[in-house]
Amino acid sequence: MTQMIRFFLNGHRQDVQIRPDTTVLEWLRGEARLKGTKEGCAEGDCGACSVLIGTDMDAIAQADTASGATQSNKDDGAFRYRAVNSCILTMGQLDGKALVTVEGLKTTQLHPVQAAMAENGSSQCGFCTPGIVMSLSGLAADCASTGTKADDQLIHDTLAGNLCRCTGYRPIVEAARKVIAEGGAPVAQLLSGSLQDIRPQADFSHNGSTYHQPQTLKELVEMRAQYPQSLLLAGGTDLGVALADYHSDWDEVISTAHVRELREIREDATSFRFGAAVTWAEVLKAIGNHYPSLTVLLRRFGSVQIRNQGTIGGNIGTASPIGDGAPALIGLGAEIELAGSNGSRALPLEDFFLDYRKTELRSDEVIASVTLPKLTVIQNYRVYKISKRYDQDISTVCGAFRVTRENGIITDARIAFGGMAAIPKRVKSTEQTLIGKALDEATVAACKQAIATELNPLSDWRGSAEYRLIVAQNLIERFSHDLAGEVVEVMAL
Repeated sequence: MTQMIRFFLNGHRQDVQIRPDTTVLEWLRGEARLKGTKEGCAEGDCGACSVLIGTDMDAIAQADTASGATQSNKDDGAFRYRAVNSCILTMGQLDGKALVTVEGLKTTQLHPVQAAMAENGSSQCGFCTPGIVMSLSGLAADCASTGTKADDQLIHDTLAGNLCRCTGYRPIVEAARKVIAEGGAPVAQLLSGSLQDIRPQADFSHNGSTYHQPQTLKELVEMRAQYPQSLLLAGGTDLGVALADYHSDWDEVISTAHVRELREIREDATSFRFGAAVTWAEVLKAIGNHYPSLTVLLRRFGSVQIRNQGTIGGNIGTASPIGDGAPALIGLGAEIELAGSNGSRALPLEDFFLDYRKTELRSDEVIASVTLPKLTVIQNYRVYKISKRYDQDISTVCGAFRVTRENGIITDARIAFGGMAAIPKRVKSTEQTLIGKALDEATVAACKQAIATELNPLSDWRGSAEYRLIVAQNLIERFSHDLAGEVVEVMAL
C-alpha cells in the first residue's frame, strides 16, 4: 500500500506523504506555504478558502453524457475545473486530480478575473478576495469551455458562497460581467505530466490513516463488509465540518467518489436515476427545467462550492434532520436503492429514516442510487424553504407538496416536511384530507387542522414549535395560491 497522494498543484505534479484526513487548507497554508488561500469560518460557509479542483473529463463523462453533454464535447486529456471549499476537503480527495490556488492562476500575466477585479476596484481589505477570484474563475472557465454567457443570476449564484464584508458586491459583479462579456477565461495550466499518469489509486495510508478508493460497486460492497467501522465518504461537505471544527481523526476511510455505478445518471421517459456519488451540481444540470420549484431550492442548497462537492447520496446518508434534500425528494415520491453483500433492495425514501441520524442502512450496505419520478401533465409540485437568510442557511421549515388533479379534483397527494423533528416526515393523514376535493379555501382550512393534529414540531434556536406549526400550516395555503396562479413573494422568513 502506497503512502503517497498524487495530484497536480498549480501545474506541477505532487507526491505527498501525509495523513489522508488532513484538510487541504491545513496543508496549503502549512507545508505548501501557499498563504493566498485564507481560513475564515472553517465550515465551508465563507468561501475565503475556495480553490479549483480539476477532474479528468473521463471521470465525469458518464454523468455529463446522461445529462445532455456529448462525447464530442470532451477533449482528450482535458479536465474540468470546479470551485470547492478547501477547509472541508481532505488531502485524500485530491488523489488523481489537479488543484489550482490563487497563486496558480497568474502565469506571465494576471488571469482575466484577477485583472478585472484590480481594474474595477473590487477589493478593499483583500482577505476574501482570493476566494472570490477562485469562484469567478471557475465560472469564467465554464463559460469559456461551453461558449455560454452567464447572466446576473448565475453570477450572483456563483458568489453566494463567498462572504465579503467590506467591499460590497457591486464592483465584484461588474468585474465578473466584464470577463463573461469577453467570452470567459479558461484556467490555463501547463501540467508537468498528465492526469493519465496519476489515475486514482486503490488505497494509500500514512501515520495511521488509511484511504480506500474502490472503482466498482462490487468492490465498494466487499470493502464495506470488510471494514464495517470505516467512514464512508462521498463529498464530505457535512462530515468535513466536524473534521475541521473538532480536529477529529478519520483512521479508515472508504471513498465512493470513483465508483462507476455511483457516478451514473440515467434518464428515461418516466424518471431520473442518480447514482449516489452524483454531485448536486450535476443533479441541477441534469433535471434542467423539469422540476422548476426543485431547481429554485437547489440553487439555495449550500453554495456553488458545496454543490460542486456534495452528493445526493451523501446528503441522504447523513440523515440530518435539517437537510433540504430529503423532504424535497420525499415530496416527489423518490425511491432509494441500497446495495449490500446480499444484493440490492429498494424502498421509498421516507422509509429510509428511522430516528435522529438513524437509518435503514445496514452495516454492509451502501446507498447505490436515488430515483425521481418525472411529473405528469396532471401533477403539480412545489417545495418551499423557510430560513432566516435566503442564501447559505439551514431550514427552519422545508415543505414539499405534490398533487395530482383531474378536472380540478385532487386524486393523489404527497406532503413532506423537514426541519420539524428528528427525521423528515410525510404527513399521510393530511394527504388524505385533500383526496377527492378541490384545493379551495375549505380544503385548505381542513388541511391546516390535519397538520396541527399530525405534526409535533420541536423548538430550538431556529424557531419555536408554535412558529414551525404556523409556518407548516401556511405553506399549504401558499401552495394553493401558487397553483391558482397568484403571485407569492419569495423571501426568507
